[in-house]
Amino acid sequence: MSDFYHHSKERTHGELDRQLDRSFTLAGFSAKQRLALSCRYLADEGHAKTLAGQVTLRADTPGTFWTTHFGSGFADVCVSNLVRVDADMNVIEGEGMANPAVRFHLWIYRARPDVNSIVHTHAVHSAALSMTRARLLVAHMDTTVFHEDCAYLEDWPGVPVANEEGRLITEALGSARSILLSNHGLLTVGSSIDEAVYLAGLFEHAARLHLLACATGAQIATLSAPRAQEAHDFLLKPKMISQTVDYWLRQAARRHPDALR
Repeated sequence: MSDFYHHSKERTHGELDRQLDRSFTLAGFSAKQRLALSCRYLADEGHAKTLAGQVTLRADTPGTFWTTHFGSGFADVCVSNLVRVDADMNVIEGEGMANPAVRFHLWIYRARPDVNSIVHTHAVHSAALSMTRARLLVAHMDTTVFHEDCAYLEDWPGVPVANEEGRLITEALGSARSILLSNHGLLTVGSSIDEAVYLAGLFEHAARLHLLACATGAQIATLSAPRAQEAHDFLLKPKMISQTVDYWLRQAARRHPDALR
């Protein structure tokens, strides 16, 4: 008789890891295509009402970074209008200029060699939450990626285009993968663009859940720390990240085939 119903949690997770490793392949998008499609996905999800917000990605050439051309909002981004900048924000490939706020990304990259991509947006629910002086509430399974992994910058330092803002944001972020910027918006970082975009997408979802739950006036049911940590680690498995983001990007590619040109 099968012992399927008697598997321990550890055995079940181990078998799932093995299945994930052999069962999935990613769409054949290049790094630059993933960046462009990520911007289109974020635009579709309401992250880009203006030119505020940036997505950056370390390039293969050390000390350089791919980002969007300033003047092209997320909804306009395609592979051909990306620019590559150096650590002094000089454009060394592509035309035009980078968003001036990329300066504070460079501070994070310098402090965090583990970070290869950064997303910063003023998504509506995240921006609204940032106005309340409340930290992001982690009280639902979908939000556990932020359990003990979401920093908070309490005081808005001003428009982040100078070195002082870069220093303050970097210090507040610390070793976390995400941060709520008071009176501002969200910022997420990742070892890959997929991880940074995955967290950005879930951050806005978490902020919306936070605000909706608070609006009911009911007491919010908190999560036990051990289970929240277990869910955090599960939802941040590399295969969970890559497959989720690949799903988002495939949808974006169908909606916006021009992003790939």
